[in-house]
Amino acid sequence: MVEPVVTGPLEGQHRSRPLLRTMLGDVLRRTRLEQGRTLTDVARSARVSMPYLSEVERGRKEASSEVLAAICDALRIELADLVATTGRDLVDDSNRRTRVLRLEAIRAARALMDRADQADPSGRAPAGRSGDAVCLLAA
Repeated sequence: MVEPVVTGPLEGQHRSRPLLRTMLGDVLRRTRLEQGRTLTDVARSARVSMPYLSEVERGRKEASSEVLAAICDALRIELADLVATTGRDLVDDSNRRTRVLRLEAIRAARALMDRADQADPSGRAPAGRSGDAVCLLAA
């Protein structure tokens, strides 16, 4: 029996990392809107179809380096600036995601604290006991 090959996310699954094409599209759209330009204007200048440019901006199409360069020329930005801005956005997105503590990590840390408290022969009140507040968030 041959196993099916899954090439993308299954229906209903959440992708843990953003796609590069989505992040590039976000920066292109933001740049175009900051310039007060229309899809039609930029598409005409870049010599791509307006529906295709829209798909690129929405992260639905993976644009080639030639197409990205043409869009950057139409927006009067450097390709390096597009890539650098996208990189900063990816770092910012990654930092936002790492601020979320997973329930498993909290439970593991709590278990370590409990074991350390039990092994403490000093006789002081163990840390992490009555009066402490613990906040658990589930995603």
